[in-house]
Amino acid sequence: MASPTQAPRHRAGPPRPALRGATPPARDRAVDGLRALAVLGVVGGHWLVTALVADGGTVHGASPLTHLPGLAPASWLFQTLALFFLVGGQVGVMSHVSARARGMTYGQWLRGRLVRLFRPVAVVLAVWAVVTGVLLASGTGTGTVLTLLKLVWSPLWFLLVLAALTAATPLVAKVSPAWPFAVVLCVDAIRFGLDGPAWPGWVNVAAGWLVPYCLGAAWARGRLRGRATGLALLAGGVLATALLVTFAGYPAAMVGVPGAEVSNLSPPTLAAVTFGLAQCGAALLLLGPLRRVLQRPAAWTAVALVNLFAMTVFLWHQTSMMAVTGAGLLAGTPLPGLHTVPDGPGWVLARLAWLPVFGAALLGCWALFRRFEHGRPRSLGYTRVVREHQTGPGTALRRPQAFVRNT
Repeated sequence: MASPTQAPRHRAGPPRPALRGATPPARDRAVDGLRALAVLGVVGGHWLVTALVADGGTVHGASPLTHLPGLAPASWLFQTLALFFLVGGQVGVMSHVSARARGMTYGQWLRGRLVRLFRPVAVVLAVWAVVTGVLLASGTGTGTVLTLLKLVWSPLWFLLVLAALTAATPLVAKVSPAWPFAVVLCVDAIRFGLDGPAWPGWVNVAAGWLVPYCLGAAWARGRLRGRATGLALLAGGVLATALLVTFAGYPAAMVGVPGAEVSNLSPPTLAAVTFGLAQCGAALLLLGPLRRVLQRPAAWTAVALVNLFAMTVFLWHQTSMMAVTGAGLLAGTPLPGLHTVPDGPGWVLARLAWLPVFGAALLGCWALFRRFEHGRPRSLGYTRVVREHQTGPGTALRRPQAFVRNT
């Protein structure tokens, strides 16, 4: 039988028995389940609300939410950033406590986490630097190139915020989420209630996402136990969000909509924060059902693999969509749901049909770039990729528990 630190080598990638057998019984699989849901929500959301319209030899971005505002409720399902920060706060605090118990300094702990977070980012930026040069040299218009680069860069703001909150974890562990929530409330009162300038809203980039991060820290300290807490967060968040959208003029869409006067995400608004509270409450209520479902081997294997390569999926999902869109231009005519204006139900149905193609392209990106997520392997055969939880989208399995074949 294979030891828990090294499994036999196979050609087919991480085998399900290795993933399952290397998972300790005491592991809370629901944490990984929540992270997988968050990753897949972001990927699905971007693929559904981001359109690249081919028009007269150029490509520009568009959104179905601009033309079909009735689709705003779909953004409630796919805007899962609060889940990332909730889980990030929980595992960040646990990781720091574990590191201190092993005698690691704060600098050693932080450096290790940031290297794991940003190493695959460097690969994305290097690849796109080359792609940009090739596109410009081939005569592609500057507007088209900037549109594509924006789709690559736009998810990276999340990693910068996550890195800052990770660095502040020892302090955040002692902060009540009520404090950053009060900051968001005051900032929005200035911006919208008193008709103040827009720039104070950028304070909410830190304060808004600090709310779920602090909730995650409280979860790590055992302060979010019981269904009552989850129900209170869910009910309170839903009620507050509904009131803000209905009576205070906040947008119904929880993602950015091109051309909209106000975005709930850029920067985060009070409505985005209360919506995040509802998500956190729902996540706490889902812990029990997730734990039961993830005892099933097939379900746990899928979640484990998403977590092993979550950063690769997060960083390359937009590139995979753009690759399919670019290849589709070879057809010589705009393809519905791929190059056409997202202005009707027909576009939505056509886009849904393209999702498996995007998924296949993402699988190709995964095959090419997965090796950069965990760095150079340290032994032959299957290598333990991490010793404890990482925060954010690029998180593998906690304590010895997942293996990838050296390539």
